[in-house]
Amino acid sequence: MTKIVNHWIGGKTAEGASGTYGPVTDPATGEVTTKVAFASVEEVDAAVAAAKDAFAAWGQSSLAQRTSILFTFRALLDAHRDEIAALITAEHGKVHSDALGEVARGLEIVDLACGISVQLKGELSTQVATGVDVAAIRQPLGVVAGITPFNFPAMVPMWMFPLAIACGNTFVLKPSEKDPSAALKLAELLAEAGLPDGVFNVVHGDKVAVDRLLEHPDVKAVSFVGSTPIARHIHTTASANGKRVQALGGAKNHMLVLPDADLDAAADAAVSAAYGSAGERCMAVSAVVAVGSIGDELVQKIRERAEKIKIGPGTEPTSEMGPLITKVHRDKVAAYVTGAADEGAEVVLDGTGYTVEGHEGGHWIGISLLDRVPTSAKAYQDEIFGPVLSVLRVDTYDDGVALINASPYGNGTAIFTRDGGAARRFQLEIEAGMVGVNVPIPVPVGYHSFGGWKDSLFGDHHIYGNDGTHFYTRGKVVTTRWPDPSDAPAGVDLGFPRNH
Repeated sequence: MTKIVNHWIGGKTAEGASGTYGPVTDPATGEVTTKVAFASVEEVDAAVAAAKDAFAAWGQSSLAQRTSILFTFRALLDAHRDEIAALITAEHGKVHSDALGEVARGLEIVDLACGISVQLKGELSTQVATGVDVAAIRQPLGVVAGITPFNFPAMVPMWMFPLAIACGNTFVLKPSEKDPSAALKLAELLAEAGLPDGVFNVVHGDKVAVDRLLEHPDVKAVSFVGSTPIARHIHTTASANGKRVQALGGAKNHMLVLPDADLDAAADAAVSAAYGSAGERCMAVSAVVAVGSIGDELVQKIRERAEKIKIGPGTEPTSEMGPLITKVHRDKVAAYVTGAADEGAEVVLDGTGYTVEGHEGGHWIGISLLDRVPTSAKAYQDEIFGPVLSVLRVDTYDDGVALINASPYGNGTAIFTRDGGAARRFQLEIEAGMVGVNVPIPVPVGYHSFGGWKDSLFGDHHIYGNDGTHFYTRGKVVTTRWPDPSDAPAGVDLGFPRNH
């Protein structure tokens, strides 16, 4: 019997009423295992209405109450991390260790939300004029929405909703329809933790659900993570409807390797950053830029390591990389490799013919490594979102920086070198929001914010960290004057002397 994933509205499961369902496949077999209900406009409206009703009380609740529930949620999340990871593997395909890592990174933001009292402290200036004080406070927005991608079905939602609800907002999540079960499990754990009905809601669906959230007058802010074209649409549409928006887009992350670098460490980093989670992450390194004469040796070291990666079902403990999310995506990724030679690249490893015995119907693709890739090649220009690594050659550090800065993307980048002066220059000169020095995937810890530059981010706020708290609140300044109690009208005795 096919499993059905329904919505979560007002603290309970809400069966899909639209009659429209989407298929969810097991990427390791290609079999449809689940149907997910697609929300109609009316169902999205019901979720927003539940969130709006809940905000009346939740927005006025004490910070102690909100963080107490989040502490309980954190404990439940920790206890159920294996179960959530199994759901991720079943629908996304990533290996169990990657899925567990995703849950752990989401837990970091829950930790931040549990301690949000520090971020929500206001400011007070006394005696700005005689008897006048000025206070600055932050208050919740109301109903906020999150639209999240398939590649991290638990982590990215947790980059959003823990901070949003800790700040006093209520939340409507529209997760990816390709792997929806993890989001529903998070909703169940929040309810078990004591979160009031309607504070957190989940609606599944496609463009119908997304567009309704973008235009709904009661949704005050929208958070999004996904591809650049969709991020641009989200930002434009939601902004036109008067909403606050943070829309994180795609990436083409470069790793600059200088001649003095430890090439073994650089090769290890390139392989893990390019092929981990099958390359389906916006912080994957997809372009290595080799400076000077080290290119041949570096490519050989990368090849030696890449050829040893064990590819198989995510449920098998020996697997180091799983399948891609869908067959359509698998075929799209493969096309970049099969067309690379005609565009001037040298195909060092071609993984397009890879399959797994006993799982021939799965969305399999092997490791691909392209060398001497010209910047005009599609494999370089596009965000592939698969296990394909391009190596480019440049003569100097300056050439490498110029190449990276010419990219329309500016999500993350890294430099590998032993030279502190070169690393410092790189930090200041490179046009990207997140920089690693001998660190290939510079994803910030929870108390620092995540976000890129250029076409990798639309909106003024990065996600989580202090930016996340600011995004989910708005400032208010209160100027107060109270008469001195000794000036009380005659006949009112407050116990203060009148000869001040």
